[in-house]
Amino acid sequence: MLLCVQTGKTVSDDNRLKIETDELYLKSADEMNQGFDYCPGAVERTLEIADRCNVDIEFGKYHFPNFTPPKEISLDDYLDELAHQGWNNVSRACIDAELRKSYVERLEYELDVIKRMQFPGYFLVVADFINYAKESGIPVGPGRGSSAAAWSRMLSKSPISIRSGMFVV
Repeated sequence: MLLCVQTGKTVSDDNRLKIETDELYLKSADEMNQGFDYCPGAVERTLEIADRCNVDIEFGKYHFPNFTPPKEISLDDYLDELAHQGWNNVSRACIDAELRKSYVERLEYELDVIKRMQFPGYFLVVADFINYAKESGIPVGPGRGSSAAAWSRMLSKSPISIRSGMFVV
């Protein structure tokens, strides 16, 4: 049922995504030992490792990695700076003044949302990972499906391009 909700399908839809297994449940210790009988001690070792873990998570608060801009500037201002630099890198291809204006308005709107949600650090961390990968010759995907990954294209050194009045990622 949850899979249908997540994919926007109904249970009666023959073309919906299905997971063909009846093993999506918490297994008993006996079932786990049977499932790992080829690897003696695996279940016990897993329990030893789990017993060493002690994590307290404060709920209701974001827990993002720290991002330190390369100069004395707030995360909000640094995100603005990089986003506008990225926009300037691609905006030369957009000669329609009204279209340019609408893109800048959309950019400002998106930046405002990110800042109001207190996510600039997260977006900057993702952009930093992607820029590092590109500079190191590590293949990077187009960023579809993740707003932070897609935005990082705007913040990267090889950003998106504009074609036929649309951003191309």
